[in-house]
Amino acid sequence: MNIALIFAGGTGQRMNSNGKPKQFLDLYGKPILIYTLEHFQKNKKIDAIVLVCIKSWISYAKKLIEKYKITKISTIVSGGKTGQKSIYKGLLEVYKQDPNSIVLIHDGVRPLIDDNTISTVINGTQKKGNCITVSPAIETIMLKNDNNQTTKLFDRKNCLLARAPQAFYTKDILKAHKQAKKEKLEFIDSASLMQYCGYKLHTIIGPVENIKITTPIDFYLFRALVEAKENSQVFS
Repeated sequence: MNIALIFAGGTGQRMNSNGKPKQFLDLYGKPILIYTLEHFQKNKKIDAIVLVCIKSWISYAKKLIEKYKITKISTIVSGGKTGQKSIYKGLLEVYKQDPNSIVLIHDGVRPLIDDNTISTVINGTQKKGNCITVSPAIETIMLKNDNNQTTKLFDRKNCLLARAPQAFYTKDILKAHKQAKKEKLEFIDSASLMQYCGYKLHTIIGPVENIKITTPIDFYLFRALVEAKENSQVFS
């Protein structure tokens, strides 16, 4: 099986959304989370979706899932205290459904993913054992010290921005999570965790617009991109 693990456990503190988690903010009457889920619902290679959600918002999420007919969702799991703990809880559920599955870990607030990237990530994982969606760095990246002094400049031609989905065989990523839990380590994303555990990571270039909506500026950019896409369809 190919199972999408959609993480929608954040509270969106940087969004200034008056208490409403960012994944439930509406654009043209549809929540960001639903925009994201619909891509995985429509992709023919995805067999099931496991959703990790803030516990207090699960009942609301269920109503949205029913309203928008996201039929591939097999389970909704309550989130943990951190993103890593939330994903770990989701992975345990994915493993129950199929220990030999491929899992695609994706942010619920990354709604501009596309069908081709989802399929390519699955194909890449089948061939190489994992596949990380990335985009090229378009600006100079610097390393600084504690005094805010630049210590190193990186050639952006050799730099990539890690994005999502990030896909692995479920048994591999779950083993890595158990190691991190044992060593009491936290990682910013699954790719960082897998690299720490010794896995060689393989990448594909995803769409530039595949942004994570974290701040109000991201939301306005998302709106502009959706409007541009709709206008292009109308005016060809």
